[in-house]
Amino acid sequence: MIPSMRSLTAEEYVEAFKSFLDHSTEHQCMDEFNKEQMPNIMAGLGHCMSHKAEHFSLLLGDTLAGVVAGEQDLKMIRILQTVHPGVFIDNEIVEPNPQHVAAYKELVNQAPDLQNVSFIWHQLTSLEYEQQVKEKGTHKKFDFIHMIQMLYRVEDIPNTIKFFHSCLDHHGKLLIIILSDSSGWASLWKKYRDCLPSTDSGHYITCGGITEVLQRLGVEHRVYELPSGWDITECFIEGDAVGGHMMDFLTGTKNFLGTAPPALRRRLQEALCQPECSSTRDGRIIFSNNLSMIVVES
Repeated sequence: MIPSMRSLTAEEYVEAFKSFLDHSTEHQCMDEFNKEQMPNIMAGLGHCMSHKAEHFSLLLGDTLAGVVAGEQDLKMIRILQTVHPGVFIDNEIVEPNPQHVAAYKELVNQAPDLQNVSFIWHQLTSLEYEQQVKEKGTHKKFDFIHMIQMLYRVEDIPNTIKFFHSCLDHHGKLLIIILSDSSGWASLWKKYRDCLPSTDSGHYITCGGITEVLQRLGVEHRVYELPSGWDITECFIEGDAVGGHMMDFLTGTKNFLGTAPPALRRRLQEALCQPECSSTRDGRIIFSNNLSMIVVES
């Protein structure tokens, strides 16, 4: 008897996500953005014509950006330290997963170059953090806030963006990293949604949906588009364990290849090969994982 389809648990998701990271250029794409754009973005934080900031407050939201929790956060903090040497940095982290919080703390403990940086940990979802802030009536302002690949699992995306934008101080910036409208994900979610199982939880949202929200809010923003690819060749190899994990990540389903009806599995694999989703390079199937980095002004 074939077991029924079910959604991934948090632990299973981390394992499936690692297979995605190992075969994609997601982190290389973010590193390119950090190198090319983040110094200029950080240079503008907290500045006005008559004042140079000596203290910065950062709010770094729960993220899907790395298996090593805090990895991208610390890269951004180090860029801020380089651009503004000697500044004091208050860094608050919102992360619901206790394992990720523990891993992040360990990463901080091992880092010798975080002088003048303080850390406050909120083991909460973004919604729980918002509710806590509103209940306490203490609306702290931040110079920089990021939401990296996290809005897919937020219940009320417009209000979440509105709230965190309201947390920005003068000359502050909100960074939202989300899948691009030119990505294979966008085509898969729009054109081939019937190929995805009901166990795939979360919101199918890409850059265009976010910029529509920002336009309605009337806030200034700029979008940077960066190419990224994901080698999904193993997804088509019968019995391949890595391919199985990647299909689990793609569908949000535990053992999708072993539990999905054959017709659904076949339709999804056919959809993944469509030119608007993937290209073939040197015999490998590369799914488009293009990212949009949206920088929102206060």
